[in-house]
Amino acid sequence: MHILQVIVYAIMQGITELFPISSVGHAVILPYVFNWTEFTTSDTFLAFVVMLHLGTGLALLIYFWRDWVRLIASLFIREMRRERKQLLLIIVATIPAAILGKLFEHKLQDLFPHAASAAIFLIVNGFVLLVADRMRRKRKATRKLEDLSYGRSFWIGVVQAFALIPGFSRSGITMTAGLSSGLDYEDSARFSFLLATPVILGAGVLEVPKMLHSHNHQMLNYGLIGGLVAGIVALLATAFLMRYFRTTEVKALRPFGFYCIIVGIIVLLMTILGLHF
Repeated sequence: MHILQVIVYAIMQGITELFPISSVGHAVILPYVFNWTEFTTSDTFLAFVVMLHLGTGLALLIYFWRDWVRLIASLFIREMRRERKQLLLIIVATIPAAILGKLFEHKLQDLFPHAASAAIFLIVNGFVLLVADRMRRKRKATRKLEDLSYGRSFWIGVVQAFALIPGFSRSGITMTAGLSSGLDYEDSARFSFLLATPVILGAGVLEVPKMLHSHNHQMLNYGLIGGLVAGIVALLATAFLMRYFRTTEVKALRPFGFYCIIVGIIVLLMTILGLHF
């Protein structure tokens, strides 16, 4: 492993964790495309990847810090009913995401560990985004975030578990569920990012001690550098996406859907032909 690989991984993580194009899928595809298998077979690679996630989680926390201050303050200020309802919706959606993630994360990723399967699910993810766009065009937004029911919120948390399969996007699948629940693009993206924050940070808190106990100081340094780079890129990506979804009324997910389909087909063909860059 060398520093260039670390930076490339970090940039990829910072972008793909927030863009609806599957960070886990890209984490599987990238080593195959560039033949970096020695990088991913390291015993501490998983902890390294989690530290990259921790960087993106901190970026989300920084970007939405005002929202989190208001959400937490709503627990103590009676008049902040709107914010308190939003906080409860996040809590309700986090419960199934955390439970299913704990039960099935490694099982699902072990079932689909190869670039070919990640490419196939990336193609499926692309079609899901195109369907979500079509559904949004036919059905106008009817709810604000605070009008969402707890049942719908729980369902969004459940479908988030699909992101455990390499190729499915966490933000893409939760935004799709949000749009189907009557939210607009902006509220769907905001709820998706707020929901992702405790899930990502929670996973990081659990995995970082494993990195520290490994006594692999070089990998720890790589993780710190990668986490910083991923965090900076994720902060920029979040700012871009929130502005994009605020100003784009229709077909907002279409570019990401086409990207997933095209990249998925290319990588699938590469795996069939045994090609690498």
